[in-house]
Amino acid sequence: MDQRSGQKRAVEFLYPSIDPFDQRVIDMGDGHRIYVEQCGNPQGEAVLVLHGGPGGGCSPSMRRYFDPERYRVVLFDQRGCGRSRPHASVEANTTWHLVSDIEVIRAKLGIDRWTCFGGSWGATLALIYAISHPERVTNLVLRGVFLMTRAELDWFYGGGAATFFPDIWARFVAPVPAAERGDLIAAYHRRLFSGNLMEESRFGRAWANWENALASVSQDVPVGESPSEYARAFARLENHYFSNAGFLEQDGWILANRSRIAHIPAVIVQGRYDMICPPLSAWKLAEGWEKADLRLVPFAGHALSEPGISAELVRVMDTLPR
Repeated sequence: MDQRSGQKRAVEFLYPSIDPFDQRVIDMGDGHRIYVEQCGNPQGEAVLVLHGGPGGGCSPSMRRYFDPERYRVVLFDQRGCGRSRPHASVEANTTWHLVSDIEVIRAKLGIDRWTCFGGSWGATLALIYAISHPERVTNLVLRGVFLMTRAELDWFYGGGAATFFPDIWARFVAPVPAAERGDLIAAYHRRLFSGNLMEESRFGRAWANWENALASVSQDVPVGESPSEYARAFARLENHYFSNAGFLEQDGWILANRSRIAHIPAVIVQGRYDMICPPLSAWKLAEGWEKADLRLVPFAGHALSEPGISAELVRVMDTLPR
């Protein structure tokens, strides 16, 4: 999960956006070409930035949480989105492909270990990567935790969040026949993969707008239409991953395997009023994890651009032990 919804809003305490010193496309050898960029200090402490979605893609605003003199920041567009190609493709596109891509990127850039910085689905992927390759991760910095569980998907697509936003929920379910509303992920899947570009784009916008509308706790954030091409890719990839339970072996896989990363320091920044990824998941993740520092931000929602979230993330990265 995650949308770029409020990221265009200026937040005065962020570092200025850093221009990349390296941009490249890596051919993964299976039909996917992955866009990768580096910015900051080429000799600095390596940080991997993992965007949300799946399907959200990177944006320049994601570079603005890091001291450019201290950090070597690596960002990439995950399979099927952003500047990676093929666009909106779900072929050879699973969580385990992404974990493999991260390792290819790390090796090609000559990085031994790095901090993983991710929010929403980016936090999910950071955790799965760290569990799979704990020897490669120095720190985890997570925001808006999503554990890819059935309960979380039921909350957001099964009516839980709808109890707070019935008017917006009504717009989300309206395009779906009443007989199919018992499983909205499946109903949207049929239309997002119908082969009819106009239908896929229309349902892609409806899918993205539901999430976009709930991203910020601030009431002055306008709810606008996502661009059609972006929304279609975002919705198809999210729906593909959610339809397949994140391609994990069991529900609750991350918590079941958390012991593999118990030695890794983690800071978890969580909006108290996050309606997309409620704080319960962050609480469960941190509970009993001695090296985890859970920071609940009052009057903050899900978006990376929430002022309290942004301020805390900058503070975390400025004070992270070297």
